[in-house]
Amino acid sequence: MKKILGKLYFKVLLFKNNILPRYFIATPFFSKLYYFLFSSTFNREQHAVLKGKINHLKELERDKANIYTLIRNTHRIEKGLLMRPRRDVFALDYIEETIEAFLNIWDPKKIDIDLQYKWFYDVLSEYFSTSGDNELISKLATKFNNKVINVKTNEASFNGIEKSIPYHRLEEEKPNISYEDFFKLMRFRRSVRWFLDKKVPRTLIDKAILAAAQSPSACNRQPFEYRVIDDPELLKGVVNLPGGVRGYVDGIQTIIVVLGNLDAYFDERDRHVIYIDASLANMSFMLALETLGLSSCAINWPDVEVLEKKMEHILKLEKHQRPIMCMAVGYPDPLGKVAFSEKRTLEHIRTYNYGNSN
Repeated sequence: MKKILGKLYFKVLLFKNNILPRYFIATPFFSKLYYFLFSSTFNREQHAVLKGKINHLKELERDKANIYTLIRNTHRIEKGLLMRPRRDVFALDYIEETIEAFLNIWDPKKIDIDLQYKWFYDVLSEYFSTSGDNELISKLATKFNNKVINVKTNEASFNGIEKSIPYHRLEEEKPNISYEDFFKLMRFRRSVRWFLDKKVPRTLIDKAILAAAQSPSACNRQPFEYRVIDDPELLKGVVNLPGGVRGYVDGIQTIIVVLGNLDAYFDERDRHVIYIDASLANMSFMLALETLGLSSCAINWPDVEVLEKKMEHILKLEKHQRPIMCMAVGYPDPLGKVAFSEKRTLEHIRTYNYGNSN
């Protein structure tokens, strides 16, 4: 009780002396104090970040097989392989961790059906076959080769796919899509709120997700997933949770909840990457839908505690998973209008060398 009264007294004192607006906004200390004493807005995010970090480190320590660590480190090795000039010996500070993770998740049966397994194998094979002389690398190369020896005798079975290692892009393989056509597609794509009463084929959703998966992602970790909801009963529980669906909610037959997985990271510094990487993928996803005759409406997901709890319960989310946004998907009704939504001019969103004193 004494603590509660103390908080109330402090709050009244700050407002009375007009200290709250000035100092809470002006200094990091008072902003921390404000959110500690008066607001729990960031509690769920803090818990999710910490839970993700603990899960990541626990899995890495216990199983030596954290998939996100293996993905990140394989990508780091890729970058070492393509550097100009390339160093003869590199990755000494993380190659042992990488091989431990690889050896503990490796399943040769998956190499023909999961291209990421093939990527792990190909990149590590290239690393060991081209590295300079080093005692640690030689020791780990032996462990690696002993693990994959049966696979090496069956390389011809990789469905005709070449090695998944750094390569030169060929200009003649670039699709003939002009800027003008691309810009037209961007202008054509708008948030559609009126859909035909027509079931959305899952094959088309999957195609769009495959396109989205080609989007850039920090260290290739892709810390997101698409929960596609098209079951009528489950749809009822989810479709009304995000804001901004009033008036057209009854016409939504498929909704997608995009989730971020904070267990992809070992440090709080990367807590925002789930939003960045998912947003890059989501734009690709929405454009891909348009090429398939489908449209979408990006729906905001505000951080509201009661809604977060409901979404967590309905989708059975882990504590380290965060809803990022929702999307309604369907066949657009040609009789339904879309918002014009004129965008800001170039001068409002672009500067060159701003802040340069020269």
